[in-house]
Amino acid sequence: MSKSRIAAVDVGNDSIKAIFGELEHELNIPNIIARDIEDRPVIGIEELNSKDPLEGIHIRVHSPALKDNNVIYRVGHLATKSGSASELDPGSSKSEEDQTLIMLFATLALDAVREENSSTFPRQKNIIDANYTLGTGLPLREVKEGKDAGYRSKLTGSVHQVEFLVTPRYQGLKVNIKFNEVKIYPEGFAAYINLVMDNDLKVINKDLIDKRILIQDIGGLSTDIAVIRNRTVDDDKAQGFNLGVSESLEAIREEIRSKHGVELDSRRDVVDIITRKNNRNHIMVKGSRTSVHDITDRILLDLAKKQYRLLRNVWLKNSQTEICYFVGGGSNVLKDYMKTLNNNLDGYNIEFFEDEKESIWMMANAYYKLITDFVRKTEKQKVPQEPVKK
Repeated sequence: MSKSRIAAVDVGNDSIKAIFGELEHELNIPNIIARDIEDRPVIGIEELNSKDPLEGIHIRVHSPALKDNNVIYRVGHLATKSGSASELDPGSSKSEEDQTLIMLFATLALDAVREENSSTFPRQKNIIDANYTLGTGLPLREVKEGKDAGYRSKLTGSVHQVEFLVTPRYQGLKVNIKFNEVKIYPEGFAAYINLVMDNDLKVINKDLIDKRILIQDIGGLSTDIAVIRNRTVDDDKAQGFNLGVSESLEAIREEIRSKHGVELDSRRDVVDIITRKNNRNHIMVKGSRTSVHDITDRILLDLAKKQYRLLRNVWLKNSQTEICYFVGGGSNVLKDYMKTLNNNLDGYNIEFFEDEKESIWMMANAYYKLITDFVRKTEKQKVPQEPVKK
């Protein structure tokens, strides 16, 4: 029986963020897959093992939880180079998409095959048996609809296998993934935990602990607004909306293609153009740096207005709210537009995270705090108590 390793995984629309073990390993992989053939052609196959595995994730995934089983995929950076790359569509449910599971299994397998885990997971020839205690989350809307139970049962009821095909360093290895325990948290509640507590779940933000606050989590496919009162999420007041940044990013990508003849590989490329420190909102056209400010400003300002309307409507129904925190990758994209709108309009008390990494990794950090606390409490219960001496 292998030991169970802690994994906190945020399956975000833009990318997967994962934290493992005792905070000693983390992964960030673009959430993009593409179907592929077993013997994908590689230039310089002799040098394959000198390359970064994350740049060439090529796998076969076998799991009874998948609708399309035993299929070969390119994943992450490698998938962006495929003409048939697939990103999650607006309106889809994270808990019901094969892509969510494929990305989750691939991420866990990439952790399991590391040499550092050879003493944790048994290996027989080319097969590794990996056991994880997983903390992850779903949008508030899906949790309120009860989809978390079905998602959990898909994960816990089976063995899931990832076979590395033409992947640097890991070619030919197979990872059997089992879950010792799976905890699924509503994303809004997780953000709150991360705001007010440290890794030992001790309160670090006493000013916030008893405030009435909103947390607006803008993702790729959806937006959750959690209403926090009395240190818990008010399930009746919390709301989820089918409005994320993906459609707007796709619109920007399409307009850049039609206006400038430049084909961007994925939405992630659009995010990079919008958020990078240098030459923001510029692309290269035939070797010349060209501004796309007119495209990005018009489309993103329109989305920011819709997001601001959601904030206003929820705040009206929760008039004693003291502050709203914006979190998630979508908030990072819309931050400047939302601030401008707020300054020109109602002037709500809103807060963004200036540290880009803190905002993007917030969910994964929260899941890590929650799952490690769960493991601590479980292990404490297993320790036999000494009998009380008379």
